[in-house]
Amino acid sequence: MRVLFLVQGEGRGHLTQALSLAQILNTAGHDVIGALVGVTEERPVPAFFSEQFKAPITPIFSPGLVYNAGTNELEPFKTTVQAIRYARPFWKSIRQVHTFIESHRPDVVVNFYEMLGGLTYALLRPSVPMVCIAHQYLSFHPDFPFPRRRWFDRLVFKVNSRLTALGATELLALSFDKQANVPTQRLRVVPPLLRQEVTQRKPVTEPFLLAYVTQAGLKVELEKAHQKHPDVRIEGFHGGVKHPDEPVDATLTYHAINGKRFLDFMERCTAIVTTAGFESVCEALYLGKPALMIPQPNHYEQACNALDGQRAGVGIAADRFELDQLLAYLPTHNPAVSERFRAWHAQGYYMFLGALHRVVMKNTTSTGGFFWPRLTRLLRS
Repeated sequence: MRVLFLVQGEGRGHLTQALSLAQILNTAGHDVIGALVGVTEERPVPAFFSEQFKAPITPIFSPGLVYNAGTNELEPFKTTVQAIRYARPFWKSIRQVHTFIESHRPDVVVNFYEMLGGLTYALLRPSVPMVCIAHQYLSFHPDFPFPRRRWFDRLVFKVNSRLTALGATELLALSFDKQANVPTQRLRVVPPLLRQEVTQRKPVTEPFLLAYVTQAGLKVELEKAHQKHPDVRIEGFHGGVKHPDEPVDATLTYHAINGKRFLDFMERCTAIVTTAGFESVCEALYLGKPALMIPQPNHYEQACNALDGQRAGVGIAADRFELDQLLAYLPTHNPAVSERFRAWHAQGYYMFLGALHRVVMKNTTSTGGFFWPRLTRLLRS
């Protein structure tokens, strides 16, 4: 198979999932011909992706989410205004995506939650089938847990997810555990995509907590918890740290953000305190580390992730750094949850290859082999 990726460049999650699927496809002897990555001037293609992704990368403008610079809260209204403001360049990007697909003729396009994909297939109808992959598509499952009394946020979340998947042949919903497929939604539940850098590690347990601190308010809460429990060792990764290691005292140290070092600490910690990003929670679960999941303020998607993670036994969902709650939870955590997760993850290799192969064969059969696509291109020219 010749596969083209279309990847949302917001954050690390979808990019690392694309790296993971590329590893699976390359191992199986398939060809990933490239990746179209949604970017802005302020958010270029991250170095970790461009350094590890082996195929050509094409940045394409796609307006992202807007966060408050001071509190790191998601601002839905400003995000909507920005999307309207950039309507004309966004349309240009849609045409670029369509042209790229039709000129390179992959067998299948894999869309990692990039809205450009859904809108391109809705408006311009490329002749190549598209498969969409994201944890967010699990929100279409009847058993998915949503936060209470936030009906408007729920509506916006599901509409946004629909827009990314317009015209898709199948939706592959990444899940913490095995659940029933939903054929009426074109939805198949599949294991998470994790990097080999995670799955090849051999976790041990040392007596310290690992904290990923992206919010200014969370840093304040962490230090209050530290004052209350000075005997609990905490290793915190924080974006404002200028040096690799900045000790505060004997049991609290801040570290500069570094992906490899963070995994090194995660491999050894007792438990992790993190935002409820799906990718980081899955990595903690694979390594057998209970998680205190604290969604970013106003980030509905992460609030859903935290509830779903709590349902699956990953750890506990919280609105703030509740160290007492985490310490009370640790003795009750069931290690078998991680064992089941690793077994579930191991099924992913064949499930992803099978899904893509099924879509390609279905498209080939419905178009009469390669004759009709070639005839269609001839008539269009």
